[in-house]
Amino acid sequence: MIRNKNAVVSLVVGFIAGFLFLFPDAVFAAASEAAGSGMEEKWMGLAYIAASLAVGLACIGSGFAVARIGSAGIGAMSEKAELTGRVLIFLGLAEGIAIYGLIIAIMILNKL
Repeated sequence: MIRNKNAVVSLVVGFIAGFLFLFPDAVFAAASEAAGSGMEEKWMGLAYIAASLAVGLACIGSGFAVARIGSAGIGAMSEKAELTGRVLIFLGLAEGIAIYGLIIAIMILNKL
């Protein structure tokens, strides 16, 4: 049994996010069916919420990664100055997470 409440919440959110990322056509098919019945505004609102969550959570994750990598990189560079290039590459990879979130948001908004 899972005793930690945060683990259960993370598991449920992971399953929902996995479903949405693996089967986006099912979500947009439901949206197109609702468009004919006058519920278009509700589905468009959900798409805007999804796009904002994609960008917001990606930026939060990217900020967390940059903070961890940046502090570790400063410590490494203080001992070995030749690690500067590697640290900058790792920081660039961490900042790429925010760009991925932005790309997903653009893809969601292009479906509207």
